[in-house]
Amino acid sequence: MDHLIAYLDALLDPGAFEDLGPNGLQVPGPPTPREVTKVVTGVTAQRALFDRAVAEEAELVLVHHGLFWTFNGVGLSPLLAERLRPLFKHDIALAAYHLPLDAHAAVGNNALLAEALGASRHEAFAGIGRGATFDDPVPAPELFARVAEVTGRAPLVFDGGPADVRRLAIVSGGAASRLGDAIAEGYDAFLTGEPKENVMADAREAGIHFIAAGHYATETFGVRRLGDLLATDFGIEHIWADLPNPV
Repeated sequence: MDHLIAYLDALLDPGAFEDLGPNGLQVPGPPTPREVTKVVTGVTAQRALFDRAVAEEAELVLVHHGLFWTFNGVGLSPLLAERLRPLFKHDIALAAYHLPLDAHAAVGNNALLAEALGASRHEAFAGIGRGATFDDPVPAPELFARVAEVTGRAPLVFDGGPADVRRLAIVSGGAASRLGDAIAEGYDAFLTGEPKENVMADAREAGIHFIAAGHYATETFGVRRLGDLLATDFGIEHIWADLPNPV
């Protein structure tokens, strides 16, 4: 177990981020360490995911959204205590990586989204996002169709931008507040997970496309890639648990 967490910590460098919750190991396994032969990955720590890990006889669960957040206060609520029971009962460990897994230039949600959408290259944007460039400009309707294909859902689109998109800013999850950064840096379109009420008018008046493809749907990429890496580098079995959320 320890060597897997050390590998993930070294890859994602969680100490470089001021996050809303702890990154890394959140729930330890049994007092006597055991070999990890199977890891279950998912976007969000929840009872259904933990029950899946029990059914699969996994020793480790790896998620993007962990259990503990500064906005929830300290201590175990009855809901959280009940959510944890399968992990404790079956000696299953839980690790979570939030902002480090959004920001990473190779295995992060935003980098993988840029590549899946056909970007020629991408660079850091707004701290945790990626600014994608298409060498051959993509007609806006085609870009919207690509987003739908790679995320598996029809996005909410405010199509106030140019007919062709060369530069696309991407920040997965709930990052509508980053639209202003995309406008300031001259991007043709901005892709995130969730909208806010003000973005329709802001995007229209700034002449930029705003695309909201779902918080969950834009954040399935990184944690799944981490599971694949663990499987390849350590010879363990990886099971991706898709528990869709319409938000």
